[in-house]
Amino acid sequence: MKFQRERKYLVAFSYASLTDVVLQLLIFFLLSSTFVMQSGIKVQLPKAVYQEQESKSEIRITLASNGQIFLNNQQILKSSLRPELVQLIKDSQNTLIVLEADQNVTIQQTVDIMDVAKAAGATRFLIATQPSEGRND
Repeated sequence: MKFQRERKYLVAFSYASLTDVVLQLLIFFLLSSTFVMQSGIKVQLPKAVYQEQESKSEIRITLASNGQIFLNNQQILKSSLRPELVQLIKDSQNTLIVLEADQNVTIQQTVDIMDVAKAAGATRFLIATQPSEGRND
């Protein structure tokens, strides 16, 4: 006995699998874009050709153009900066202080913060910059 196969064309297209793929792509791009964003305070760092690598044992002090001071991304008053730094530095004597000063902050304001950090026991400093467009060797 021979059975006949019917060959019917698929009339309706199922969008369920296409919707799943698009949804997964959307989730992937949304999640991966959050990893690209840097958290913290928005400052315009000065440009420099040569930069140093960041260290794991570092304390970040950010000086915003409006006069606000941030210690490791937490806003702090200048008067309470020294006691906080003493607490952070006493654990590790070789701690690197990274100063992230907005390009509109005066040098005097930056030096004042460095003096506070030196009074707290800091000895190593680094001024954060962003890479410039070209190198002038």
